[in-house]
Amino acid sequence: MLITLASAYYQRKTGPTYPIAGHSVLGTTAVAYEFSRSHGGEGGALVEVTVEDAAVRSLLVWRRYPTNDLWAEIPMERKGRKLVAQLPHQPPAGKVEYHVRLQKGDTELMLPPDRAVVLRFRGDVPAVFLLPHILLMFAAILFSTRAGLAALTRHEKTRSYVLWTAGLTLVGGMIFGPIVQYYAFGSFWTGVPFGWDLTDNKTLIAMIGWAVVFVRTRRNKPARGWVLGASILMFVTFLIPHSLLGSQLDYAKPSKP
Repeated sequence: MLITLASAYYQRKTGPTYPIAGHSVLGTTAVAYEFSRSHGGEGGALVEVTVEDAAVRSLLVWRRYPTNDLWAEIPMERKGRKLVAQLPHQPPAGKVEYHVRLQKGDTELMLPPDRAVVLRFRGDVPAVFLLPHILLMFAAILFSTRAGLAALTRHEKTRSYVLWTAGLTLVGGMIFGPIVQYYAFGSFWTGVPFGWDLTDNKTLIAMIGWAVVFVRTRRNKPARGWVLGASILMFVTFLIPHSLLGSQLDYAKPSKP
C-alpha cells in the first residue's frame, strides 16, 4: 500500500497538470499565487493572484499554445484580497500559455518569474466513469505490487494476484480509460498506433505485460520471474507523469464543422 501511495503521489506532483504555486514580493507588497495547468468543463479558466495592496494593478497576458499569436492582455479585477481574470475557453485539448504582470507605480513583477504557464482545456468527465477509472487503476497498481512481492516470497496466492491485476487493468485502463479520454478530449484512444499519448501507451504496455503473465501462469505454473517482471514494468511505467505528451489541439489545422 505504501509503495502504491508513494508512486501515485510522485506521479501527480511531477505531472504537467499539477498547479504552479509560489510567493513573491512587489516592492514591499507580498504576493501569493497558484496557477492552474488544467481546466475541465465549460467556461473560462480562472486565474487568481492574492495581493492585498489595492494600489497594485494587474494584467493577465495570454495566447494560444503552441502558436505565434500576438499576446493578448486582460485587465484583472479586484475581488477582496485577490486579483482575478478568466482565460477564454478553448476546445478540448486546446492549450494556452499565460502569465500575470503586476504593477505598482514604476515597479513591475512577472508571475511566474521564469516562464509562462501552459494550461490545457478538457471536457467535463462524468463521475460515473471517472471515479471507477481512478479507483480501478489504483487497485490494479496495488495488486500488481502485491503480485510482485508474492512472486519473490513464493506465495501460494501469486496466481490469484495475477488474475486480479490483469482484470483490473483491463477494466480500469482499457475500458474506462478510453471512455474518460473520449469525454475529456473527444477521442477514445490516442496511443499507438494512432498517436504517442504516454498515458494511453503506458496503460497498453502494462496490459500487454500482464496478458503475457496471465498466459505464462496457466495451469498453476509459477513463472515467478515473469510475474516479478510484469510487476516492475507496471511500477516503472506508472511513474511516468499522468498526461505527459497527452492530447493537444493543433490550431494550425482547420476546425471541424
